[in-house]
Amino acid sequence: MCLINLQFRKHPTYKLIVAANRDEFYGRPAAPAHFWDDEPHILAGRDLTGMGTWLGVTKQGRIAALTNFRDPTNLESGRLSRGEVVKNFLAGTTSPKEYLQTIDPKQYAGFNIIIGNAEKLVYYNNIQEESYDIPPGIHGLSNHFLNTPWPKVTKGKERLASYMAETEKADLDKIFTMLTDDEHAPDTHLPDTGVGLDLERMLSPMFIKTPDYGTRSATVVLVAHDGTLTFAERNYEKGIFKEDNRFEFKIK
Repeated sequence: MCLINLQFRKHPTYKLIVAANRDEFYGRPAAPAHFWDDEPHILAGRDLTGMGTWLGVTKQGRIAALTNFRDPTNLESGRLSRGEVVKNFLAGTTSPKEYLQTIDPKQYAGFNIIIGNAEKLVYYNNIQEESYDIPPGIHGLSNHFLNTPWPKVTKGKERLASYMAETEKADLDKIFTMLTDDEHAPDTHLPDTGVGLDLERMLSPMFIKTPDYGTRSATVVLVAHDGTLTFAERNYEKGIFKEDNRFEFKIK
């Protein structure tokens, strides 16, 4: 994932609302969201190169979502696919704190991860090697630390907060539309992550479209107070809508 917006324990209908975009090279193969044959309780899209995932949930209500940490000096470091960090949490039963103690941060290139469930969420990154409980409220995560005020993060948080303040029942299509905002941020607002101004511009929108890289899918997760979990995924082919996949179940 390259953008995760979430509202946690601050809504009359939902304990947790997640609205996220996954950005990736178009040539990297992936399967759309489904319950996995080898881990039938996991619902997620799947990276068919590393066989992990970027965001997923389980029938028991576990959730995990990951973004890469943008650092051009660290692109190839790490021997293992970061997607397995998400997969291994979803496949297990340990608490977030116990799970994070099993991660060797040096085995992976830089990443951020949010793990837990609709009652408790924990944020961790392997750059600072620190974790903390996410407090109730609106949060945003891109390719730096949680709530770093990059333009897309600030915009995503503001739009999610504004929309959810107006409605008791979320309209998935409206959230997906929000996630398709492809407006570039002004140069004066861009971060300097070492990739150069032209690339900073191209990566600044919530929804990215470049010739060979961009937003491949968007995901919305809703966990209602009655335990109903809704998982909706919208897939794109080079910026063009391809298909929707939607699931709903009661958390066990």
